[in-house]
Amino acid sequence: MKQTSQMETRFVQPLSCLALSVITSIGILPPVIAQESSPAKLACEATLSNAEQKPRQKQAQKIAQFADPQQERSQLIQQANALFSQGDFQGAEENLCKFLKRYSDDAFGHFQLGNVFFRSKKFEAAISAYREAIRLKPQYAVAYNAVGMVFASQNRWSEAITEYQKALEINLDYGDALTNLALAFWQTNKKDEALVSLEKAINIFKKQNRNEKANQVEQLMQRIKNSDDNLS
Repeated sequence: MKQTSQMETRFVQPLSCLALSVITSIGILPPVIAQESSPAKLACEATLSNAEQKPRQKQAQKIAQFADPQQERSQLIQQANALFSQGDFQGAEENLCKFLKRYSDDAFGHFQLGNVFFRSKKFEAAISAYREAIRLKPQYAVAYNAVGMVFASQNRWSEAITEYQKALEINLDYGDALTNLALAFWQTNKKDEALVSLEKAINIFKKQNRNEKANQVEQLMQRIKNSDDNLS
């Protein structure tokens, strides 16, 4: 369980860092819930179809080394994590799609796939993958936060706020969700609410000894305060 938690943090960090800069506008369609034709499933089918056209020797070598199912689960996730960290999103996507074809009930796998889709700018598929993770694990605060970030990337602030608040209903001490919520409040001219949310996030990060994160949020808070001064 500890190993899974550490891997999950590594996948989430690149996403949460987006909260500390102005989020650019990028396309996204509303989430599709039906599994039979979900964007994530369709994307995986296309990825695996393309993978089957590659030389089979390398694939066979990967599959052969996994005699134990639990070892296979762990190794496929680790491989995807490594590829993701290296910026090989196509490779990470292929590994995760293979993983979920065998273990479709793995919420963490769907969450990681959502992260890969998000970084690959496959936003519709990212939402779909995150939603599937939440379906399998309803108290998945990190996945709700991730959905909110995809909405925020399209300036769909009210929808983003809803997702961040869902994450915080599950985990009141979720500093990243509080930071993201503050940004969404700021973008919708709710600056008082934004400052309150940032203050909570700073206190949480300090309690967690995440001092660098606390400093970043303090800088963001100062920017918001300065923007008020410039308007007066």
